[in-house]
Amino acid sequence: MPQKSISAAFLSIIAYINNVHFCTSGGRMNNHIHWYPGHIAKAERLLKEKLNLVDVVLEVLDARIPASSSYGNTEALFKNKPRIILLNKCDLSDPSENSKWQKKIEEKTGAVCLLTTNAGAKDTNLIINKIIEISKPVIDKMVQKGLLPRPARVMVAGMPNVGKSSTINRLIKKSKTKIGAKAGVTRQQQWVRVHEKIELLDTPGIIPMKQENQEAALKLAFVNSIGENAYDNEYAAVELLKILGAKYEQNLRDYYNLKDYDITIENIALARNWIVKEGKPDITRCAQFILTNFREGKIGKFTLDEC
Repeated sequence: MPQKSISAAFLSIIAYINNVHFCTSGGRMNNHIHWYPGHIAKAERLLKEKLNLVDVVLEVLDARIPASSSYGNTEALFKNKPRIILLNKCDLSDPSENSKWQKKIEEKTGAVCLLTTNAGAKDTNLIINKIIEISKPVIDKMVQKGLLPRPARVMVAGMPNVGKSSTINRLIKKSKTKIGAKAGVTRQQQWVRVHEKIELLDTPGIIPMKQENQEAALKLAFVNSIGENAYDNEYAAVELLKILGAKYEQNLRDYYNLKDYDITIENIALARNWIVKEGKPDITRCAQFILTNFREGKIGKFTLDEC
């Protein structure tokens, strides 16, 4: 199902979350990533409104940065709602790290953690079956109170670009039956019956990027979870090469053909004969090239956070 299956309201939310700016001094960037507090507060309010409507939360993390793509104090954010954590894009992360992070997340949060990808629909039944399992106590409790049983209501939540919309669209493909708005839900928010026991909110919950940890912020930039206006590509590429060089040096040397040279943007540009004025390497072009290579998994499968 195309992206338009997700409510247009999602786009406006992304717009204000990604409305970021550089901290400047004397007209020069100091490479410090900022988010406007007002937008964070609005995002938190919208998220809490959606949380009041659901029984189960599917929290999506990026498997390349499991810690950095997590909100941190999610227990307070989700108020102990039943939660399934999707360690998504695991086809782009280090296979040797995936199971370690899966185990660590489950031990830390007490939630079920599933390894998922955005490629194809092979994880769909796994997710659906786990939702049914996790939501059963919630529905049983309703019945015990004398209420009629109903499908579990589910929301997909996470930071920008971790795969929320892909997860929603994958689940919606199981059923295209829209069942309309629920009480207290805006008209833009629709529920889709994806299984006889599951109703899915078709707009994702955006977890605001409220953090002061610049290392984590940079990693979010690496995986394109922060708007491009929030950081300098050249600085981001330099920092990415430092992290990858420390942990995956041989992958970099092999991919960029740097056998006997330092792993730098300059040397990568020169190896491709990307030259600008006065014979200088084209740093601007090469920085974007490196970031794109990483995001598409062309250099290799990497996990940047230490387990």
